[in-house]
Amino acid sequence: MVRRTKQAAEATRSHILDTAERVFERSGVSGTSLHEIAKAAGVTRGAIYWHFENKADLFNAMMERVTLPLEEAGTFKGGPLTTLTDLRHTFVDVLRKVTTDPQLRRVFDIATHKVEYVGEMNAVRERHLAMRNECVADMERALRRAARSGALPKGLSARSASIGLLALFDGLLQNWMLDRDAFDLVRVGGPVFDAYLRGLAPA
Repeated sequence: MVRRTKQAAEATRSHILDTAERVFERSGVSGTSLHEIAKAAGVTRGAIYWHFENKADLFNAMMERVTLPLEEAGTFKGGPLTTLTDLRHTFVDVLRKVTTDPQLRRVFDIATHKVEYVGEMNAVRERHLAMRNECVADMERALRRAARSGALPKGLSARSASIGLLALFDGLLQNWMLDRDAFDLVRVGGPVFDAYLRGLAPA
């Protein structure tokens, strides 16, 4: 009985989160109340408060169910980036995953286009900043290794180059999310990254 009750509670929690994703995507985070999520999920507000302290807590739980693009961009097949080839493959793989994983795409869209970083949602901004800083640091280390091996100029500012690469990556994602018919994210993304990396290489 206890196990069945626990399973039922977990199923309800997942159902609430699934519903929140759809409602946030449709109405935005600030424009959505817990009452609206409860109504859409067919549960009481009490059921939501049983699982989540407030809307920010629910939102963060929703975010925890996916690995966002910036969180993946700093690693290569589960390990650290070590070469420019690793960097290129990782970024293209992340772009491909965004195009093929509906839940990742939906949550990324909500987190970047449909949330305001104010009040109780400020914790989301902190997570976004932490992801960005970690991603830049990982790329900076990879670019420093590339410079030491002669693949990049020794005087190159790895910090500036990694920030530029992040801006390129984030810009592609953001613009594609705004209009997915404008260009093929993977087909365009790969050559764009190649062009950027060639620009960093020694003359």
